[in-house]
Amino acid sequence: MKKELLLALLITSSLGLTACGGGGATTEVSTQTLGQELIDLKNAYESGAMTESEYNKARDRLIESRK
Repeated sequence: MKKELLLALLITSSLGLTACGGGGATTEVSTQTLGQELIDLKNAYESGAMTESEYNKARDRLIESRK
Protein backbone atom coordinates (compact mmCIF):
# COMPACT_ATOMS: atom_id res chain seq x y z
CA MET A 1 0.00 0.00 0.00
CA LYS A 2 2.80 2.44 0.88
CA LYS A 3 4.61 1.62 -2.36
CA GLU A 4 1.49 2.38 -4.40
CA LEU A 5 0.92 5.64 -2.57
CA LEU A 6 4.56 6.62 -3.00
CA LEU A 7 4.44 5.75 -6.70
CA ALA A 8 1.24 7.74 -7.21
CA LEU A 9 2.78 10.71 -5.39
CA LEU A 10 5.94 10.47 -7.47
CA ILE A 11 4.01 10.34 -10.75
CA THR A 12 1.78 13.24 -9.74
CA SER A 13 4.80 15.32 -8.73
CA SER A 14 6.61 14.52 -11.96
CA LEU A 15 3.63 15.53 -14.07
CA GLY A 16 3.23 18.74 -12.14
CA LEU A 17 6.87 19.70 -12.64
CA THR A 18 6.90 18.96 -16.35
CA ALA A 19 3.86 21.18 -16.85
CA CYS A 20 5.71 24.10 -15.27
CA GLY A 21 8.66 24.03 -17.60
CA GLY A 22 8.43 26.88 -20.12
CA GLY A 23 7.62 26.02 -23.67
CA GLY A 24 8.39 29.37 -25.08
CA ALA A 25 4.78 30.42 -25.58
CA THR A 26 4.31 34.12 -25.10
CA THR A 27 1.33 36.39 -25.23
CA GLU A 28 1.67 39.99 -26.24
CA VAL A 29 -0.81 42.47 -24.88
CA SER A 30 -0.85 45.97 -26.27
CA THR A 31 -2.46 48.76 -24.30
CA GLN A 32 -1.88 51.38 -26.98
CA THR A 33 -4.31 52.01 -29.79
CA LEU A 34 -3.21 51.57 -33.37
CA GLY A 35 -3.47 55.32 -33.85
CA GLN A 36 -1.16 56.03 -30.93
CA GLU A 37 1.38 53.49 -32.12
CA LEU A 38 1.34 55.06 -35.59
CA ILE A 39 1.84 58.52 -34.06
CA ASP A 40 4.77 57.23 -31.99
CA LEU A 41 6.25 55.61 -35.08
CA LYS A 42 5.93 58.82 -37.09
CA ASN A 43 7.53 60.83 -34.27
CA ALA A 44 10.46 58.40 -34.25
CA TYR A 45 10.87 58.86 -38.00
CA GLU A 46 10.59 62.64 -37.84
CA SER A 47 13.15 62.82 -35.03
CA GLY A 48 15.64 60.90 -37.17
CA ALA A 49 15.56 57.75 -35.07
CA MET A 50 14.72 55.68 -38.16
CA THR A 51 15.04 55.96 -41.91
CA GLU A 52 12.09 56.41 -44.24
CA SER A 53 12.46 52.80 -45.37
CA GLU A 54 12.45 51.53 -41.77
CA TYR A 55 9.45 53.71 -40.98
CA ASN A 56 7.47 52.43 -43.97
CA LYS A 57 8.25 48.79 -43.16
CA ALA A 58 7.39 49.22 -39.46
CA ARG A 59 4.16 51.07 -40.32
CA ASP A 60 3.08 48.36 -42.77
CA ARG A 61 3.88 45.57 -40.27
CA LEU A 62 1.98 47.38 -37.54
CA ILE A 63 -1.09 47.86 -39.69
CA GLU A 64 -0.97 44.23 -40.91
CA SER A 65 -0.69 42.92 -37.36
CA ARG A 66 -3.93 44.62 -36.40
CA LYS A 67 -6.04 43.13 -39.20
